Amino acid sequence: MELVITLLVVLAQIAAVMGVVLGHVAYLTYLERKILGDMQDRLGPMEVGPHGLLQPLADGLKLFFKEDIIPTGANKIIFSAAPILSLVPALIGFAVVPFGRDSLVIGDIEITPYITDINVGVLYILAFSSLGAYGVLLGGWASNSKYSLLGGLRSAAQVISYELPLGLSLVGPILLSGSLSMVTMTEAQGGGFWHWYVITQPVAFGIYMICAIAETNRLPFDLPEAESELVAGFMTEYSGMRFSFFFLAEYANMILVSCIAVAVFLGGWQAPFSFLEFIPPIVWFLVKLYALLFFYIWLRATVPRLRFDQLMAFGWKVMLPLSLVNVLLTAVVKYFLNQM
Repeated sequence: MELVITLLVVLAQIAAVMGVVLGHVAYLTYLERKILGDMQDRLGPMEVGPHGLLQPLADGLKLFFKEDIIPTGANKIIFSAAPILSLVPALIGFAVVPFGRDSLVIGDIEITPYITDINVGVLYILAFSSLGAYGVLLGGWASNSKYSLLGGLRSAAQVISYELPLGLSLVGPILLSGSLSMVTMTEAQGGGFWHWYVITQPVAFGIYMICAIAETNRLPFDLPEAESELVAGFMTEYSGMRFSFFFLAEYANMILVSCIAVAVFLGGWQAPFSFLEFIPPIVWFLVKLYALLFFYIWLRATVPRLRFDQLMAFGWKVMLPLSLVNVLLTAVVKYFLNQM
């Protein structure tokens, strides 16, 4: 009986986290259109509901009922599976993100603010997030379109170039906290904002944010889509629900990499000062998360797209050496601090 109750609690946690994440994905598109509209001196969505608040629901219904087309000559099995392969890894990563501090205890049941806490949480996220690139690559190849294939190839090259420095940027916080667990890394940053790893690891934070933007194919690194060059890149031949899966995966990845940045570098649910700890921890987590998501949108409205050779050179000649030097310096400093 206890096993059944535990299983039901875990399923309820998964359903709650997925519901909140997908709700945020839907309204992040609305928020992006509104903010971009404001920055470009226009109104954005205004027609569906008050101030366009029901626009995400209208868009979802439109995509659900839209005709699903598979191009002639496409590999039907891979073409159909690629969007799912792109979306599922993006959602799985949220399982180890600690959204708050306090657990809810009801009788013998404890409901934690995270689905699970595993001692290799960072490796778990990196492993599954890398799988998402296969969805983009396979979708581009299976579409039987030159634009889609070029978009898929660009995505594969981009992910390989930036995955390495992204992983190395997390090594510094791992060395300082002595753990790969997201929960432990967040707890290690308690005691004020000067203990957050964005203060002690500013270079790693900068590398992580740049590589995270590249990994999620957002401007100025949106070369796999590049509307003006490749129509929509790997998504050119997709329509209906399959197109929406790619769309959901992109925005879910944006939220996931922002959640990791909050937990690893910005203190997670920790308040910046002790006298502000009366504010619920989940509120601090969300404030930091929304600030990073606004940064994503602001970049899209501000920065032009790089050329592909610039993207590759920046990844291999700047990001990778810089991340290696940061790991080396952090390890040396940590060693001498332990000897004192």
